[in-house]
Amino acid sequence: MKHTVHLVSAAALFALIVPAAGATPSDPALAAVTPRAPAAITEADVIAAQNAWGEALVTIATTYDTQGFDEARDVAEDIIEAAYNYEDGPVLFKPTLAAPPTTFRTTAEGALAYFVGKNDNFPGDSGFALKGWRGYSVENSAIYIDGNTAISMGNVHLTDAAGNKTTVDKTWAWTRAEDGSLQLVLHHSSLPYSAD
Repeated sequence: MKHTVHLVSAAALFALIVPAAGATPSDPALAAVTPRAPAAITEADVIAAQNAWGEALVTIATTYDTQGFDEARDVAEDIIEAAYNYEDGPVLFKPTLAAPPTTFRTTAEGALAYFVGKNDNFPGDSGFALKGWRGYSVENSAIYIDGNTAISMGNVHLTDAAGNKTTVDKTWAWTRAEDGSLQLVLHHSSLPYSAD
């Protein structure tokens, strides 16, 4: 949390701290006597998390274009901390444009390298989030929810500053943290297969 301003922005972007029926009361004395498990994830929570991810990608890209690499890297670092559950262990992250030997990004360092590049441990990364993204939309094929875990699969359509569109296949899985936020535990992305 070295960049508090960005972390607050990341939390706002993700809108993942959702007051829920299972949230603990704000009075600490009441919370001590009425512990509750986090509320089950809803479809609305999943859609909000997907949209927050898209907004975050656009924010990193526009920050890079207007304020430079260092600021974009700081924003990306804060967003990864807020959105991905690396704090509790590995996240199953397979980026769209990643190749062996660094195909899978089970650490926050690997995720950051993918989004902004410039990491000698991940020499093939040029910074996916730095590619001028200006818009996104999510097209779900299905959303599966089981209590505090949710999985979605579908397409994310990205638009860059020149109006070029890129479609990626996405599978995301979240768990609800004790603070009520949704945290990614799986993120698989690939380009759609073409028989051509």
